Amino acid sequence: MTHVIVGYPSLEANWEMLEVMAEVGVDMVELQLPFSEPIADGPTFARANQLALERGIRTDSYFDFFRRATGRFDFPLLMMGYYNVAFRMGHRDFCQQLSASGGWGYILPDLPFEEYGDLFDRSRENSVAPILLMTPTNTPERLKQIGARSVGFVYVVARKGVTGHRSELDAHLDDYLAQCRASTSLPLALGFGLQNGDDLRGLQDKVEMGIVGSALLDRWEADGIEGYRKLLTELGAARN
Repeated sequence: MTHVIVGYPSLEANWEMLEVMAEVGVDMVELQLPFSEPIADGPTFARANQLALERGIRTDSYFDFFRRATGRFDFPLLMMGYYNVAFRMGHRDFCQQLSASGGWGYILPDLPFEEYGDLFDRSRENSVAPILLMTPTNTPERLKQIGARSVGFVYVVARKGVTGHRSELDAHLDDYLAQCRASTSLPLALGFGLQNGDDLRGLQDKVEMGIVGSALLDRWEADGIEGYRKLLTELGAARN
């Protein structure tokens, strides 16, 4: 799974990113709605969120882009954002808007499952999946609670901290993933700090999906579309 911050560097650049993803055959894409206080995001994404907002991206333009993307590309699209958006829109309107835009589901990393209220019901009514996160700080009991409420797949956070910093995939990760695996029968998707094809190859037979976000945006900024295509191609080849 890959990640795009809608509006950064521009909507035109976002479209080029998605076209390259389609060429490579990514499995799923997160489209992030920019937010002024993206607490789960590291420096690369935090800066991109702010610049996208300064360049005029708002909820309406985000969902317009989302609808265009689902009409053009075959891979499933997830909304990624923060709870304030769903709160301000209202749970019913948020889920209806996402469903009408063709969204497969959403990730709200700042919302504990105990605080979802009727958001689970509204999600089910509109056939969108609320993706929950498991983290290294969760106790075994809490992992089971998260697993019991999860739908679609589980987003497994590789380490403490925010996105972007490299994750060291060491022996402790195997123990952690085993705990996550014991807590749900759903597929596991591992994110936070994955950088390249070697990282994905290291996850073979451990999780069903690797999530790469900041590394791709860093590559776009450093090397443009050709560098971006090269990294995506490397990541795609590492799945097999």
